[in-house]
Amino acid sequence: MAHDRQTVSGSGIVNLIAGVAATGGLLFGYDTGIISAALLQITTDFGLGTLGQQVVTSAIVAGALGGCLVAAPLSDRLGRRYMIMFAALVFIVGTLVASFSPGETILVCARFILGLAVGMCSQIVPVYIAEIAPREKRGQMVVLFQLAVVFGILVSFIAGYLCRHYSWRLMFGLGIVPAVILFVGMSVLPRSPRWLAMKGNMEGAFEVLRRLRSNPQAARAELDSIIAMHDEQAPWSALLQPWVRPAVVASVGVALFCQITGINAVLYYAPTIFAGVGFGESSALLTSIAIGVAMVISTAFGSWAVDAWGRRRLLLRLVPGAAVSLMVLAIMFGIGSTSGINTWITAAAVVSYAIFNVGSLSVAIWLVGAEVYPLSCRSKGMSLVAATHWTADLLISLTTLSLVQALGAAGTFWMYAALNVAAFVFVWRYVPETRGRSLEEIETALKAGTFNKLT
Repeated sequence: MAHDRQTVSGSGIVNLIAGVAATGGLLFGYDTGIISAALLQITTDFGLGTLGQQVVTSAIVAGALGGCLVAAPLSDRLGRRYMIMFAALVFIVGTLVASFSPGETILVCARFILGLAVGMCSQIVPVYIAEIAPREKRGQMVVLFQLAVVFGILVSFIAGYLCRHYSWRLMFGLGIVPAVILFVGMSVLPRSPRWLAMKGNMEGAFEVLRRLRSNPQAARAELDSIIAMHDEQAPWSALLQPWVRPAVVASVGVALFCQITGINAVLYYAPTIFAGVGFGESSALLTSIAIGVAMVISTAFGSWAVDAWGRRRLLLRLVPGAAVSLMVLAIMFGIGSTSGINTWITAAAVVSYAIFNVGSLSVAIWLVGAEVYPLSCRSKGMSLVAATHWTADLLISLTTLSLVQALGAAGTFWMYAALNVAAFVFVWRYVPETRGRSLEEIETALKAGTFNKLT
């Protein structure tokens, strides 16, 4: 722990820790979003057919699914901080290989490597931030990860637009900057105090908490509550225990609904939607940037609301707005009119849907997953959450166009509207309010069988 004692300290250290760690989210967003612009050039350079384009695009999702599962046992063994540093190295390697890829096969491998890093970050960064942050700021700080994700997506849209007359290799290469920042930044930050305590290093855990909290007494009280839980690393089978099941249902359910309510399908289809209702092609591409800005603003709002309103209340207040927006979108496509005011109604429905959905479910997914599990199986539980997210993302990516062909655009949006209504019902029934409670208090509620009664 000598190295940790020499690291940066001060009253703003928790904010600094969350900010540096959330850089992993920026990489997550940038590397998943940049392919939309880069693929236009890659298709020409490598002569890709439809299958080739899909494989290059989806390779990062396949890698992410593997990365989030590998990260759990490694982060329990090596620690949260070292795993984030390792993920940053994987980002650097993947970025370099992608930028210098001589052909389709190497590029697919590079995208898979980047996916491994994305998956690792989606699993471990929220856990690290949750285990570092004080209870009263935990929501805002964990959601900073999601804010970084949507900001990374926005940056990728802007970079893709600005670099459209340059090589796609530059688009990929720009990702190395935040990757280096993440690696260097994490190298001077402390380890998770809860991971240190789980490893039996109580002195090290107290030293970290003492630097992170307002006074030594607060640090000692928090460490005592951690010790009182007597948590040790648990196997994957621990997630099947009846007392842990409510946490699994709540977190996996939110992760599943985050994807199947249609956010990626709508975002992927957004330029086509705008072009179809009368916007020019260039204007349609620029609207992606407008949606990116809306996503950043709604996520910033969500990062405030999870602590001001609460996780559950945020979801219950915003998800209905997403459902109504999709209903309006479905009606507009059902009417089939693409002129006059209908053009702007359709555009407004797409943007408002992105705001309501991203500001609620996309904000809550990593936060709920990071805080509802007991320490003994928190990293494995978060892996399950991330795996659910990436599996559903892969499913949506592979079925969106088929759904539009089978049901029509209007039918597809009606289906997603119904799924948003189902998400509201699920949250009402299974997602408790965890605002203002320590991770140990949440664990106590699980053990006492009162988890679903938290309000």
